Amino acid sequence: MDDMPSFNDKFTIKLTARQQQILELIQNTIASTGSPPTRAEIATEFGFKSANAAEEHLKALARKGAIELLSGTSRGIRLKGDSLESINASRSKQFMQQFSLPIQSLMQLTLPLIGRVAAGSPILAQEHIEQSFSFESGMFARKPDYLLKVKGMSMRDAGIMDGDLLAVQSASEARNGQIIVARIGEEVTVKRYRRTKDLIELLPENPEFKIITVDPEEPFAIEGLAVGLIRNTMLM
Repeated sequence: MDDMPSFNDKFTIKLTARQQQILELIQNTIASTGSPPTRAEIATEFGFKSANAAEEHLKALARKGAIELLSGTSRGIRLKGDSLESINASRSKQFMQQFSLPIQSLMQLTLPLIGRVAAGSPILAQEHIEQSFSFESGMFARKPDYLLKVKGMSMRDAGIMDGDLLAVQSASEARNGQIIVARIGEEVTVKRYRRTKDLIELLPENPEFKIITVDPEEPFAIEGLAVGLIRNTMLM
């Protein structure tokens, strides 16, 4: 295992210009949508003739230790924790150098962390707020309203792990394929949204978990859209 590349020596790994661009696309897509891009989306973004070309670049990034590829899903791309932390640290440094701003001015966004949500009460009710965190506002493509601590591994293959903090923008509607925070009866859950003419389904990103079909008679509401992710290791 000693020959396995690591990001512990920050950015000592040599990436080609194209690999760096793809790595940044993955990071930006996760930050803005809550999930990584598909191979087809990568191919479209960079003008590749097929998704196979994107796959070869992803395999190269995986060999260099920048990402981990998960089988069985089109979005099975996971940023390594050190990689994600290094990218954010590098961008913060570049931002400070470019604009000569003090660190305090970068910490402009303060988000409440929501704990257990009582049945029937607003998700942002004061009694649900456990603590608050401050972040550089540029970390998120879309401004979130709160953080929700992820419980369980049902969204593992979208890169959302147990203990992570999901950045959520309050919303009551969603498009198919978006990762949402939903309230079903007395429970709040994070899943990928799919609605057809006849039913609403909440899709996990882990084959060990079943699709949730929303009963028309059961109370259901969309509470928000996933717009970013804070890896739990980044807060230690």
